[in-house]
Amino acid sequence: MSSISLKLGYKYLRSNKGGMFSFTTILAIIGLMIGISSLIVVTSIMNGFEKELENRILGVIPHSVIYSDEPIKNYENLIKDIKNYPDIIDASPYINIQGLISSEYESKGINIIGIDVAKEENMSIIPQYMVAGELESLNQSNSIVLGSLLAANISAYIGDEINITTSDIKTSIIGSYPTSVNLKVVGIFELKTELDQFMTLVSHDTAQKLKNISSDETLSIRLKTNNLFNADYISLETIELINNNDLSYSSWKDTHGTLFEAIKFEKLLISLMLFLIVAVASILVLSTVMMTVKSKEREVGILLTLGASSKQIILIFFTQGLIVSLVGIIFGIILGFLLTYNLTNIIILLETALERNLLEAYFINYFPYHIDLFQIFIICIISFVLSLISSLIPSIRAVRLNPVQILRHE
Repeated sequence: MSSISLKLGYKYLRSNKGGMFSFTTILAIIGLMIGISSLIVVTSIMNGFEKELENRILGVIPHSVIYSDEPIKNYENLIKDIKNYPDIIDASPYINIQGLISSEYESKGINIIGIDVAKEENMSIIPQYMVAGELESLNQSNSIVLGSLLAANISAYIGDEINITTSDIKTSIIGSYPTSVNLKVVGIFELKTELDQFMTLVSHDTAQKLKNISSDETLSIRLKTNNLFNADYISLETIELINNNDLSYSSWKDTHGTLFEAIKFEKLLISLMLFLIVAVASILVLSTVMMTVKSKEREVGILLTLGASSKQIILIFFTQGLIVSLVGIIFGIILGFLLTYNLTNIIILLETALERNLLEAYFINYFPYHIDLFQIFIICIISFVLSLISSLIPSIRAVRLNPVQILRHE
């Protein structure tokens, strides 16, 4: 009888005109398919943005910085001690200065980063994103590397001379005045993040001059750890092992932690909204099975009269919901993967049709995506369970029908 129940379940899905599925069944399948594919595409895009930001921003800003209230003396010896600890991949001197950059055409507030040029390739990804000039050119005296958007905003190009002014005060016989120096643009980088708008790089030697500190001093030590998301603990442990109470630390979470938390919250919020689509699709499954139960009341009455058990009746209509769920989820997965893998082409078509750059605000020219198979598995399981519950409710109603009353009214 179980095999008959399964056959009847499939038969009730079909159109009265002989089609594979009835109209209501097709609607339920399409609803599930849209819900599943939307969840796959959106979660993959959000994962992609999160990883892209992690690579582009956390690949540039320090994992952690160790600093003191006063300039750190004999910093090279301190770096040697720090690098002895297994959780530290590398360390280098680091000077961060706020300043004003001025060209012949424009002035902008900037962030000036003094780096050890020789170590930068191991400390950050900037050498990989140079679009003009070379980072090694910072070894030349009085030179600077600019972010691409900053360079465009002040109309500065390779070989141009710009002026840097900081709030540090110099004192001479003629009085006190802000530190100001002319630097030559020797390179331009493009990370396609907001860092391109305000970040500049100079050699550590140039930064020392801007801060008026001696050649054996630095303002902080930049750390690259073997665990980005455990940088706070590693920094604290490093300071304790060095046994220097004058040192403090600041990690990337202090400057950009809020951004990543906001992305995670946004991803959760969007996922919940899209799960509502799946929930609506599940209601369509419920409606489909409910309508089938209503239209097949006479057949159900006959089956009950012939001795069919409650389990067998439930199986008939439960099979209907099972088939709708499986078909909708499978086609949803296929559609989701197809859309995700062709996002860039879809964006190009939309931009051509709308005649505008849809990604301009995001500083990128493509949609990054990362397909998390475990995440997709969870999406499918939740959708499958919701659909089965939706098909179970009208199935149970079917066994509560009174065959005598049904057949009496026929």
